Amino acid sequence: MKRFLKRIFALLLVVCLCYGAYLTTAGYMMYKEATESRSVTERVTALRRSEKYTALDDIPDIYEDAVVATEDRRFYKHWGVDPISMVRALYENIRSGSFTQGGSTITQQVAKNLFFSNEKSLTRKVAELFVVYELEDNYGKNVILEVYINSVYYGDGYYCIRDASKGYFKCLPQDMTDSECTLLAGIPNAPSVYAPTKNPELARKRQEHVLDCMVKNDAITEEEKKQILNENE
Repeated sequence: MKRFLKRIFALLLVVCLCYGAYLTTAGYMMYKEATESRSVTERVTALRRSEKYTALDDIPDIYEDAVVATEDRRFYKHWGVDPISMVRALYENIRSGSFTQGGSTITQQVAKNLFFSNEKSLTRKVAELFVVYELEDNYGKNVILEVYINSVYYGDGYYCIRDASKGYFKCLPQDMTDSECTLLAGIPNAPSVYAPTKNPELARKRQEHVLDCMVKNDAITEEEKKQILNENE
């Protein structure tokens, strides 16, 4: 019986290694195809030269804090991939029986926004990792965060923070209030659901979640959270 179990274990190990090798190869090929016409640095450079590009210095600090607390609270501590978030996402996916969470960091989301579609597949996730390595190797965290807020989708056809702030609030990013900042930070998670023009009540509930994350991340206090929510009244 023990010999049989050892053989089964050995077979499973071989299968896992082979599948891992297949995914790595397939992911690398997808990465090479995606970056063939324009490299990672070329794509980032082109984005940063856009007239709509907004530097971090022109964005309220509370918006940055809201994005990090909500999307990737260990952003400044990991190397582009957060194993803790990946394990948590894997657990939730197994529990729900569907691929609902990806555990993506901000850097991984930048990789997807710049080169890939929203297709949920393991091959795409592996391809992302090659882009993530290049991003983390060539740019500091502030630049990666800056690229994120200038490339993520905010709903209503807005693909950068400048268009989103002007579209939703009729102002430039630096002029957004604390309430507007925390509301906007929650939209990219599900733009079709949380866009304030589509579902204002859900957008506000999402904003409350963002504020809760900020409190948990020590970015604001409970009192400051209440003050921000009072701006909505």
